Amino acid sequence: MRVACIGEAMVELSLDAAPSNAARLGFAGDVLNTAIYLKRSAPDLQVDFVTCVGRDAFSDRMVEFIASETVGTEAIGRSDTRNVGLYAITTDENGERSFTYWRDTSAARTLFEGRDGPDFTVLEDYDVVYLSAITLAILSPEVREALMDWLEGFRARGGLVSFDSNYRPRLWPDAETARAAIERMWKTCDIALPSVDDEMAIFGDAEADAVAARLKGWKVRDGALKCGAGGPVSLGDPVDAKYPPAAKVVDTTAAGDSFNGGYLSAALANRGQDVALRAGHDLAAMVVGVKGAIAPR
Repeated sequence: MRVACIGEAMVELSLDAAPSNAARLGFAGDVLNTAIYLKRSAPDLQVDFVTCVGRDAFSDRMVEFIASETVGTEAIGRSDTRNVGLYAITTDENGERSFTYWRDTSAARTLFEGRDGPDFTVLEDYDVVYLSAITLAILSPEVREALMDWLEGFRARGGLVSFDSNYRPRLWPDAETARAAIERMWKTCDIALPSVDDEMAIFGDAEADAVAARLKGWKVRDGALKCGAGGPVSLGDPVDAKYPPAAKVVDTTAAGDSFNGGYLSAALANRGQDVALRAGHDLAAMVVGVKGAIAPR
């Protein structure tokens, strides 16, 4: 099975508190985080990261880092005119994070732009495609619509689509555009991995049950609704389980991304919904106990 994870990776600066103010350099991005955790959890899967980077030293180091996680890099394109984006993370005493971004001219925004229009040839040989609403948001409107058209055809040919509505309002021209694209993706995906806070912010649902009911009304039949420390809600087969909270919360960066990786590792192996939910929750509980998006092995 070959899995294509489509998204943007950026240089990550993780800042220590004053008076140190030291910064550690890393590489991360929501879909890349999921790709890494999926590959770590399911080493036998072929997991490739699909993006576009520059030809600068940071881009080279990024590709080397991705390869060091045994995530495939052959589908990574190179731009002659753009480089990679950058973001900085600060965390408060409760482990909650805030971000500052420099990404408006990143190479990933040119992903799938061919000479004669949108080109998705690089995706043709995959069995599963995973992406997020951040992926959609950074693309041009023409490429975004064409990608969603292509994904519908990919499913019709037997491919599987997994999606996370990772909602970042500042990346979208307006809320209406975001809602339309995300609704279309929920109606297009096979494995849904939403977060309850994102869904409530986008669609105005009052509670988790309302989110789940809306998604099921849109024919979502598999996946998980992530509800933070309380544990996930099944969007597939009913599962009655309790999930222990993380022993310690240091940094909530990549909590949802790591959940997705753990969940998909079990779901794609057909290990059952209860196992997939537990795999996702346990991995996320471990990841929030360390600083940064990518936990040490």
